[in-house]
Formats: sequence, C-alpha cells, structure tokens
Amino acid sequence: MDEKISRVDPKLLELLVCPLSKGRLSFDRDRNELVSERAKLAYPIRDGIPIMLVSEARRIET
Repeated sequence: MDEKISRVDPKLLELLVCPLSKGRLSFDRDRNELVSERAKLAYPIRDGIPIMLVSEARRIET
C-alpha cells in the first residue's frame, strides 16, 4: 500500500511558523503541505519532514 500522504504531529504544527511572515501554518492534507495564508506560501512535506525554506515553497493564489 503506497502511503504518500503523511501526518503532521499537531504539537509540531503548534511550534512551526512561516519563516517569512512568522505567522501560523495550517496543514493541507490533499497536497501534503504546510500553508502560510499570510505569506501566501505552501511549504512541502517530503518523507514526513517539513521543508521550511522560502526557496522551496510554492506560491498560492487566494
């Protein structure tokens, strides 16, 4: 069984902030990303590890 979608520990999510805006992040389960609404960026999660680099983030539209 291929399990591409990983889980994010809620305690970890409480600690992590966007490196650009310092704002809160939300977990997008469908895309497996951490989303910063304030910065309009989505940070990928690879192999269960959030990649918190602005250069690796995807710009999001609202």
